[in-house]
Amino acid sequence: MTEKTRRIKDKKDSHVHEKETGNSLYRQWQILSRLPNGKWIGTRELQQQLTREGIEISLRTVQRDLNQIAERFPIENNGATPQGWRWKTDAPLQSLPHMNSSQAVTFMMVEEHLKHLLPPSLLAEINPWFDLARRSLSSQQNNVRQWINRVRIIPATQPLIPPTVDRKAQTAIYEALLQDRQLECIYVGRSGAKEEKTYILNPLALVQRGAVIYLLCTRLDKNDVQTFALHRFRSAKVLDSRALHPINFDVDHYIDSGVLGFRIHLDEPTHDVDLKINLKREYSTTFYESKLSKNQKIEEISPDIVQVSATVPLNSQLIWWLRGFGKKIEAIEPAYIADLVWEER
Repeated sequence: MTEKTRRIKDKKDSHVHEKETGNSLYRQWQILSRLPNGKWIGTRELQQQLTREGIEISLRTVQRDLNQIAERFPIENNGATPQGWRWKTDAPLQSLPHMNSSQAVTFMMVEEHLKHLLPPSLLAEINPWFDLARRSLSSQQNNVRQWINRVRIIPATQPLIPPTVDRKAQTAIYEALLQDRQLECIYVGRSGAKEEKTYILNPLALVQRGAVIYLLCTRLDKNDVQTFALHRFRSAKVLDSRALHPINFDVDHYIDSGVLGFRIHLDEPTHDVDLKINLKREYSTTFYESKLSKNQKIEEISPDIVQVSATVPLNSQLIWWLRGFGKKIEAIEPAYIADLVWEER
């Protein structure tokens, strides 16, 4: 073999070696990025995940790669057959710039449905992950990627276009809530006069109801919890003073009380009522599948009529919901609720 021939062969061998090394590094990176903290993941499951991502790899190669990775990274196996692998409990928190298709789809759905509920300061930290999710999905061709095009969330009521929210005011509101600070704002109520008023508010929580986002808060001059629609804020400024919280306030308990269904009369607080409605059996399927309350009961009044009884908050949302049944409802108790439902008949 001449010197020239030997140099050509060495160059080809080096190129092949570099390519194989690059493939191995990429493959092992993909394996490493899928190892969980805390729980174990089996080699078979790892192989299946990689295959879904378009990386063809044998089970034996996965096992060999994991053993090589364990020599350089704080990962461990459980010694079972087949083996399970994970990051060691004392391993430093890993942040690998990779996202598999399942994770990418989750981030895309979070961005689509929850992005407007995140404060801008946190959103700025998460945006790189949204970008990574988009890049991951655009570079993959598999069934998991199609999930984002096969799932939709639609409202159960008439869909409405969300009202316009002042971005500067929204940013201040979110930051005040995040930092637990008081808020000075200019707000326009629902009255016909559209009068602007200045308030000092103690932010407590955000709740989205349909197309509208509400700030739950207390006013500096009042102790009761109130709801302020975000699109009615004309301006807002975060103050240095700490927000004051009502004793034992819990946002879930507040929602469960039915207050966000809005009071029927402004001078009357929301309260629970023992509701009974009679309707034809053919229209009662909804109540068998989705209960009105945990104590709901369904009794047969006649071969064609059933009675649904449940304890529910009395508010305008309940009245509008009952009106939606129209003539499908035969009777309603208490009588004053029937009057509210059928007052326009």
